[in-house]
Amino acid sequence: MAPALEVQGGETVSQNIVLNSVNDVINRSKVTVIGSGNWGSVASKLIASNTLRLNNFHDEVRMWVYEETLPNGEKLTDVINQTNENVKYLPGIKLGKNVVADPDLENAVRDANMLVFVTPHQFMEGICKRIAGKIRADAEAISLVKGMEVKMEGPCMISTLISEELGINCSVLMGANIANEIAVEKFSEATVGYRQNREAAERWVQLFYTHYFIVTAVQDVEGVELCGTLKNVVAIAAGFVDGLEMGNNTKAAIMRLGLREMKAFSKLLFPSVKDSTFFESCGVADLITTCLGGRNRKVAEAYAKNGGKRSFDELEAEMLQGQKLQGVSTAREVYEVLSHRGWLELFPLFSTVHEISSGLLPPSAIVEYSEKLPRSF
Repeated sequence: MAPALEVQGGETVSQNIVLNSVNDVINRSKVTVIGSGNWGSVASKLIASNTLRLNNFHDEVRMWVYEETLPNGEKLTDVINQTNENVKYLPGIKLGKNVVADPDLENAVRDANMLVFVTPHQFMEGICKRIAGKIRADAEAISLVKGMEVKMEGPCMISTLISEELGINCSVLMGANIANEIAVEKFSEATVGYRQNREAAERWVQLFYTHYFIVTAVQDVEGVELCGTLKNVVAIAAGFVDGLEMGNNTKAAIMRLGLREMKAFSKLLFPSVKDSTFFESCGVADLITTCLGGRNRKVAEAYAKNGGKRSFDELEAEMLQGQKLQGVSTAREVYEVLSHRGWLELFPLFSTVHEISSGLLPPSAIVEYSEKLPRSF
């Protein structure tokens, strides 16, 4: 074996190589995905393929799993780790052998400096409170969560909730992303929204980008996040139209009017929201795919076919096998904001979706709401 070459200070080339290797390992980003539903599992699969390929990430991807007992008595976490598959929420898809399911939330996040949040929005405040003070000081977050929290002082976006509760920077990722299609590697796009830190945004793009999942970044967190949130309300309306068999022309009109209300609502809440954001994947593309497919449209269609006689909670439990709707709860939260601020007449579609979903109006009211449109709208 050839001797190591001597360099100044008595160090050797081999020692330098070792030190550089150690530093590379120490400086690698470590990723935890908080959430393991359908979209959370697909996100873990995407991320895991890149952490294996890219040297600036640790190979292992932790995925926090809300523990469940399967019908055969086994724990979901154990089955995921044994089979490399989320048999309940993403059956038939291998996640990557470097994905480790962890039922302990605090343990899952402890060593990570890149936190990916992808849970139903109604659980986010509780999750943040559980891990506050228990994450790395240099951690950054990205939210894939659609929805908002409505508080006494006004609406709070999930990215803001994360930043305030955890004291860290939070970007968002939204787009035309039907999870099951991405799971089988059909082409799709997404948008990362960031505030000031362009370098952080580029790291998130790198973490998610694959040949079939194209990711771009825009400096507009609120615009990107509100697009991902509000399109679910419009998808509920589209589902009503489908359930009543009103046809494609009516559905297209609902989608156009919905996009108009999405833009108006976003800019009233956050004047900084950019018009161009609505033409990114998170905007019109996500609206289209969610109104054509997706769980919100599907369950709203069933609600309309049943004449509103079966509740959304009942249909959700029957049709989604544990997955959660976002559109109905978001419609309620948007309605609270509109009511509190005296904006109900400015947003007849959003208002009508909530009133139908809550049983105040029949599903057929979805095409009658246009009579309430203000002339100046």
